[in-house]
Amino acid sequence: MTTSANGNSKHHGNGNGESHLPAGDTLAYGILGDDPASPLEKLEKYTGEVDWDYLRPHFKSGALVFVDPSLPLTEVGHAFSIDDAGRVREWRMAGDLVTPSDPHAAYWEESGARFRALVVSPFVLIQPLDPA
Repeated sequence: MTTSANGNSKHHGNGNGESHLPAGDTLAYGILGDDPASPLEKLEKYTGEVDWDYLRPHFKSGALVFVDPSLPLTEVGHAFSIDDAGRVREWRMAGDLVTPSDPHAAYWEESGARFRALVVSPFVLIQPLDPA
């Protein structure tokens, strides 16, 4: 058993003083905190392909943001994550970021569209995938 700096105890064995881990092995707590990747690389890890069914609830809640394919999705996500309101405003004014409306949703529903998506809470940023 070990005690952390905040006084919490952690039990690492089976009660008989034996560890469940092979000698020399430790659990890798804090993997995300110790991640040496850049902010853009971290955002890339949380980017994935999704279909409209996954995005529908986010559309209904108003959290969906369509990102023009000419912009790097992770760059836009980074601007959102650091609250770079000036850049986001510029992209919105240029029409590069759009809050989807009902006609968009109806088209995506009908066409079976797929997207590249990145969650930057409370937003879900999306870009269309090229049809295969």
